[in-house]
Parts: sequence; structure tokens; C-alpha cells
Amino acid sequence: MKSSTVPSLIAAIVLGYFSLSCNENKKNLSVELPQNDVSTYLGQWSFDFGDGKVGWLQVRQEEGYLDGDIMWAAGSVNYGLPYIYVAGDKLYVGRNPRNAVLTKDAEGQSLLTRSYPTWIELKREGNNISGYYLSPKVNGTGLDSVFINGRKLPEMGPAPDLTGIKLGKPITLISDNNLTGWRLIEEKLKNGWSVTNGVLTNDPAQIEGQPHIRYGNLRTEQEFKDFKLKLEVNTPPKSNSGVYLRGMYEVQVADSYDRPLSSGGSLGAIYTRIAPAVKAEKPAGEWQELEIVLYKRHVTVVLNGVTIIDNQPVDGPTGGAIQSDISAPGPIYLQGDHTAISYRNIVLTPIEN
Repeated sequence: MKSSTVPSLIAAIVLGYFSLSCNENKKNLSVELPQNDVSTYLGQWSFDFGDGKVGWLQVRQEEGYLDGDIMWAAGSVNYGLPYIYVAGDKLYVGRNPRNAVLTKDAEGQSLLTRSYPTWIELKREGNNISGYYLSPKVNGTGLDSVFINGRKLPEMGPAPDLTGIKLGKPITLISDNNLTGWRLIEEKLKNGWSVTNGVLTNDPAQIEGQPHIRYGNLRTEQEFKDFKLKLEVNTPPKSNSGVYLRGMYEVQVADSYDRPLSSGGSLGAIYTRIAPAVKAEKPAGEWQELEIVLYKRHVTVVLNGVTIIDNQPVDGPTGGAIQSDISAPGPIYLQGDHTAISYRNIVLTPIEN
């Protein structure tokens, strides 16, 4: 009995120690594993990626689920996402799938297509966020990736009191007959801008039968923070341009006289963010007056003497922005890659308080 009992006792002790060690390791492992902390990512984020592109993301916690909004480089703010979730210490954001034609018949018609998922993986460190936009390669081997680097936006403050602002010295931004003080954002693109008798005009002419010519957007050499901006604009029929405040927020400039009010197409709108409250446009071809105040992330737009946006918060960059840091000054930039447009009497007055 002794010879069999002793080995059994030793085995029981070893097994017990091993079991305790495993349980302790499990406890340590569970503590070390990152938690699915949704609150870490709630709020708004602006970021840079690729070759000077800008994006914006808002993560919202709805009743029982997460949702979000995104602006990716150009175009509209997309409200609502295919999916968004936190797993471990990362945020995963779904984007629209990438559709690809894999095979065609002799007439060029699609025989086989596939829809590939695309998504964003982000990780927070302090008030910074970084990660990748990922898209599977259509040949089935590997992922295309774009590095993303951004920051959390501070909470929006209350609407500021505009009656107490202190204005500096007005700055006239257009000279009589040259582009002094302005330059193209994209230096390799064609310049369609010129100044004659104080009128700044963009003429993005195309040559019939020739490859499409890409024209550049124009920006001021100077950069500004908060300000009042006055200008006049002449919108030809079906024209489309924009005035970017600090290179970040686009005030839509378009022939919208016969269109319904919208944040995407109305003259004076903050593009896909804030629609005008009332219509105040004139017909195409007439000079129209815009007065814009940007102060403490709030914007006011007066069109032809009518207040169409009244001291409203603007959350983040709009499509086509060239900077993402909402605390930094930036240029006035004019969109010139779409259609003909003319501006005159552009005067900026800095806000000094």
C-alpha cells in the first residue's frame, strides 16, 4: 500500500500545482488582453492619408449598437456605415465594397464579377489614432493598404457671441491684373486662372477629341485662422466651384437658382454638412454677394443680404480639404477643377479675439 500511495500522492500534488499555475496564468492572461472598450473611440476624428488627402470620422453609440459617419478625401460626407465595431483595442470601420470584373466575353460583357470587402483598422494612442485602409487585391493575393494618421477633435463649444468680435485690418486678396498672392495647390496641373481688371476667372477649357485636361485649384499664399470674408461671384449656367475656408471647409458655389435647397448643391451651403435655411440665389450670370464669418468652428453665411446659415457649428473637414488640423490656420482656396467661374472683390478681415 505504501509503495502505491506515495507515487499517487506525488502525482496529485504535481497535478494540483499544474492546475493552480494554469488558472493563475489564465487570470493574468485575461487581465493583459485588451478590452472591447467602445468609449475609447466615441467622438470625432480627423486624419491624413495617402498623398495629402484628408478624412474625417465620427463614431456614435446608438441604442444597442455603434454607428458612424465618414468623409474620405473627396465627395460627400457619408452618414451611416456598413458596419463599425471595436474588437480588442482596435476600431474596425466598414466601407463600401470594391467591385471588380474578373472575366469578359468576346464582346467585352462581364462574365464573372466579384465584390471585395474594404475596411479600416485603427488604434488609439492618447488623442492620436493611426492604422490602415485595407482592400484585397482582385488577383487573390494580398491587400492594398493606405496608412492613416489622425487626431481626436475636441468637443464643439457653444455658438460664439459675434457681437463682440474684434476685427483687424482688411486684406484685399485680388490684385488688378495678376495672380500675386495666389498659387496652384497641384503644381503639375494646368492653370486655368487669370485676373483682368480685378476679376479672377477660371476657364477650364477642353479640346474636342483630345485627352481630358485636368485643371488645378487655386489657394492664397497667406494662411488665416478666424475671419470675415466678403466676395462677389458670378456663376455661369450649370457651374460648380467652391470657396474653402482655411483649406478645410467648402462653401458651395454653384448655379442653384432653380434647384431645391440642399447641403450638397445650394450656393452658400457648407458642402454636405449644412444646408441653407432659405433660398437667396440670383439667376446664373449675375454677380452675387457672399459674406462668410468663420469663428470658433462656427460659420455664418449671408448671401445677397440674406442670412442663410446663422452661426452654425461645422464639425470637420469637407470633401476636397487639404488640411485636417482644426486648430491650425489655413489658406482660402478656390475650386477650379470643375467648371468656369468668376470672382471679384475678395476681402478678408481677420478676427483678432
